[in-house]
Amino acid sequence: MSENGSFDLRVVETRFKAEDVVELVLARSDGAPLPRWRPGSHISLKLRDGLERQYSLCGRVDDMATWRIAVLRARESRGGSAHIHDDVKSGAFLRSTGLRNHFPLEKAEGYVFIAGGIGITPMLAMIDQAEAQGTSWVLYYGGRSRASMAYLAELKAYGDRVVVVPEDQRGMLDLRGIAAGVKPGHHVYACGPEGLLTALVTLSEAWPAGTLHLERFSPIEVDSSGDKPFTVHLNASGKSIVVGANETILDAMAREGMQPQSSCREGTCGTCETRVLRGKVDHRDTVLTASEREAGDYMMICVSRAAGDDIEIDA
Repeated sequence: MSENGSFDLRVVETRFKAEDVVELVLARSDGAPLPRWRPGSHISLKLRDGLERQYSLCGRVDDMATWRIAVLRARESRGGSAHIHDDVKSGAFLRSTGLRNHFPLEKAEGYVFIAGGIGITPMLAMIDQAEAQGTSWVLYYGGRSRASMAYLAELKAYGDRVVVVPEDQRGMLDLRGIAAGVKPGHHVYACGPEGLLTALVTLSEAWPAGTLHLERFSPIEVDSSGDKPFTVHLNASGKSIVVGANETILDAMAREGMQPQSSCREGTCGTCETRVLRGKVDHRDTVLTASEREAGDYMMICVSRAAGDDIEIDA
């Protein structure tokens, strides 16, 4: 699901929500209503020096005047989070280049939300929707310390449905215990560090397909030592390009003077999602679900490759 309109946003206000976490309140600079969105949506923002980053929306879906995002100052920032923390103040302007949702809240008998650190951001709107629907839910929220965990004040109103686990006081989230308590018909939504998500994938192996939903912040590690050249056929332009063993489809298209839409170049944002018309895909993104990968109808051309000698895409 994507909304590709671009427009300027004005930073209405900045608020510190926890240690190293700043919230930006954003509005359209022209005063027009913002596009509608659903829980799980993220926006792409153009920052300085060609940087473009994606952030989950964490406000209310019925607020058409402002969007809210919360940004963690990453310890190993590649420039995006440091820029927002150090340079983006109230009154600044940022360019929105897309609204997308690859983490939608699907209908279920109940929900188990699991957040690690800044992974709380997409969960806020999901909780709002579950409440509005009258659907049962519980949130397990882990972090380094209470001081580092954003939105605790807002979540306090939900009482014991929110289980807060600061690592310095209570240790790590008991993922095995949480997984064992998931009821039939309930869906699990998780966002946070890779270790947490990888553990949940292992613990969920016996669950029915479609029970576990993940949103990752970082790319998965892939062994590319066996990569070989393949040919990509571009349906729209009629071109066929050989993609080298050490380049991506995106790189190859750029080499030929084409400018496909892209952002993260890591397979995490979904900006370069492209329809596959023929051929099998070696999926290397963190965006598509297991069922979407199995269907093979779309691929992220910034990281994924052909599983055979050639592939045809709608580009």
